[in-house]
Amino acid sequence: MTSRGARIGFGIWTMLVIAFLWIPLVIIGLYAFNASPIQSWPIENWSTHWFHVAWNDPFLRSSFRLSVEIALAATAIALVLGTMASFAIHRFSFFGRESFSLLLLLPIALPGIITGMALNSFFSFAGVQFSFWTIVVGHATFCVVVVYNNVIARLRRTSPSLLEASMDLGADGWQTFRFVTWPLLSTALVAGGLLAFALSFDEVIVTTFTAGAQTTLPIFILDNLRQGQQLPIVNVVAFVIILLTIIPVWASQRLSSFDDSPAVGRAAAVTAQTE
Repeated sequence: MTSRGARIGFGIWTMLVIAFLWIPLVIIGLYAFNASPIQSWPIENWSTHWFHVAWNDPFLRSSFRLSVEIALAATAIALVLGTMASFAIHRFSFFGRESFSLLLLLPIALPGIITGMALNSFFSFAGVQFSFWTIVVGHATFCVVVVYNNVIARLRRTSPSLLEASMDLGADGWQTFRFVTWPLLSTALVAGGLLAFALSFDEVIVTTFTAGAQTTLPIFILDNLRQGQQLPIVNVVAFVIILLTIIPVWASQRLSSFDDSPAVGRAAAVTAQTE
């Protein structure tokens, strides 16, 4: 058993780590309510004026809309490809399976600047004009990995006996998928999709190499950081992005922690459907 002193020490250390991660984010959030265009501490006057200015900036709103559309498209592609890849790796034995699994995971481990440079060179070599879809393809390269990791982890935790029991009780392939496989995978797919959306929404390095003349929200932030008079708007945007990122990450963590045991009883439900 851990001593009381050790528990207190671990608690203090945990709080210090959380403070190290969150204090800079909290400061950005506080600066978003600074009435002065000059960033100084302590804040003397508080105001929501810059939120109004940011909301009425048409260029900012178009950048935000573009980032959302790209994130949705990249997430949709990642859900399809990542799920198919995870089923292929988990269900079938073939030569080089572990190598294929490594190749699927490699894009998320590579530095973003390497991925961006490689995609930029490929699109230029192939004569592809930089557009909305080149950004989507760039984001999908790492979003697929997120979905693949979530789905294959769930498949590996799923007992094959559940599928065998379902089929032994008379269920066909569609019924087994509907009542057993899908309930088991649904939370993993939602969690992977939420994480993929969050990663795509605030991606900047790969976007820089694949966007061409288009401006997503992270690129908008970088461009305006160079202009001191735009710093209050950047603080507001950063604060809103923090809030929007917390939601999918929190939801993904909650969904990933759900117990899969209720799916055990779905084989019995299949029997009721087939008899």
